[in-house]
Amino acid sequence: MTKGFAAIPRGGSYVLSNARLPATLVDGFAAKADADGLVRASITIADRKVARIDAPGRRSTLPKFDMDGGMVWPCFIDMHTHLDKGHIWPRQANPDGTFAGALDAVEKDRRAKWKKADVAARMDFAIRCAYAHGTALIRTHLDSAAPQHRISWPLFAEMRDKWAGKVALQAVSIVGIDAFRDEKYADKLADLIADVGGTLGAVTYPLPDLDRLLEGVMLRAANRNLDLDFHVDETGDPGVNTLRVIADTALRTDFPGTIVAGHCCSLATQDTGEADATMDRVAEAGMAVVSLPMCNMYLQGRDGERDTPHWRGVTLVHELAERGVPVSVASDNTRDPFYAYGDLDMLEVFREATRILHLDHPFADWPAVVARTPATVVRRPEFGVIKAGASADLVLFRGRSFTELLARPQMDRTVLRHGKAIDTTLPDYRELDAVVGGRR
Repeated sequence: MTKGFAAIPRGGSYVLSNARLPATLVDGFAAKADADGLVRASITIADRKVARIDAPGRRSTLPKFDMDGGMVWPCFIDMHTHLDKGHIWPRQANPDGTFAGALDAVEKDRRAKWKKADVAARMDFAIRCAYAHGTALIRTHLDSAAPQHRISWPLFAEMRDKWAGKVALQAVSIVGIDAFRDEKYADKLADLIADVGGTLGAVTYPLPDLDRLLEGVMLRAANRNLDLDFHVDETGDPGVNTLRVIADTALRTDFPGTIVAGHCCSLATQDTGEADATMDRVAEAGMAVVSLPMCNMYLQGRDGERDTPHWRGVTLVHELAERGVPVSVASDNTRDPFYAYGDLDMLEVFREATRILHLDHPFADWPAVVARTPATVVRRPEFGVIKAGASADLVLFRGRSFTELLARPQMDRTVLRHGKAIDTTLPDYRELDAVVGGRR
């Protein structure tokens, strides 16, 4: 029978001994890492925080809980999700799995069903899943076409207050970039986002006036001290390269905030010269990129001409990282027309990203893509790292190496929040039957 960590207390001071930590996620502890990039350590937890990190074998009078070589990670950061869309698949499936089919299905569902109570029920369910899996911060994109923005943004503010201290929540607007042609609407949306404390975002695609629209978005964001987070080039068409336009516009306007570009799929289908030039500009502009490997592998390549997809739908994460661009991976959609699966489990995201994007041999700094890197990008650097003085928000695994960790779902993990083991029981899908329907 697999040994778990049920004996870890729900409070007090104690030591997690004989643990393995991803070196890239640890501060203030110098030790030689093994071939997987893991260091052996003991972690002392006191007053709800990590009190100290020591080499294995340090004597202590505190209760010890032997990790038996298992891994300890900081809680995860999921920086690109769609909590308002989540779990609508049972009532609004995507008939063919294509991107166009997803757009149409979500639009129909949003117009018919997205009242406050509906969005609230699905959003809260999703956050509970993420919390049980060990996520400490979620950034969600909110559909913000009028009049939905007047429902979802105030609701988000309520949800953020409800989950404070458990899961930190951030929100980004998602609307077609052409909506910013309506300057009255654009100003009202930017003001609403500034009032709530969110991030301004849009979906970019080739338009004759894209430069001007982006300048307007950046000006509104700069005037309100907002960061930007775009959906970019979610297509396999190599002729689509709005990522380059965003970088060029940011440099031309000297935009002062953080710019995140999500997806960037077509970058992987462009010729080498075009892709290299774009990535150089992205690096020069100081932008960050987030790849959504599970959703894009699901959506991309369904062109109707081939039954088997011929590409993975993901961006050039290795080449971007080599240029110093902060690269993250995230969940994206969950059980909706854009992705029929997923559970906001960032270990699943890292496991699948490792396989799809080859984040291995060596693993090196890649564990940072679900922890330290996105935490820094979203301006919450206190998350996603294990260090003395930080809150003891940790995820404990039986897996001792990456081949063990990533071979199984690790559903026997223990999640510590402020040093206490939480209940990791996942909510039952039957709770949503009255909202979205389901098998009975």
